[in-house]
Amino acid sequence: KEAFSLFDKDGDGQITTKELGTVMRSLGQNPSESELQDMINEVDADNNGTIDFPEFLTMMARKMKDTDSEEEIREAFKVFDRDNNGFISAAELRHVMTSIGEKLTDEEV
Repeated sequence: KEAFSLFDKDGDGQITTKELGTVMRSLGQNPSESELQDMINEVDADNNGTIDFPEFLTMMARKMKDTDSEEEIREAFKVFDRDNNGFISAAELRHVMTSIGEKLTDEEV
């Protein structure tokens, strides 16, 4: 649910192509509008052009099953570990979270 909230910027319970694109770009990806639409269409069971929470769960379950999870975790770690020292510092964590629009207090970091 927290991951869904990171995508659902306006909190309306739906993930749009714009919201999906924002998160993808913050993770170092640069999908085209048609690629974003394809990603949504893959799991958009009710064909309303957006992803709701149950559809999001379907998408994540497929992703976990279809990919080499260890490699994906390593790639995600690299996004956070900007100086490539093998550790994610508080500053690096703050940078990534801020870039996806998540404001954190020092205590939360």
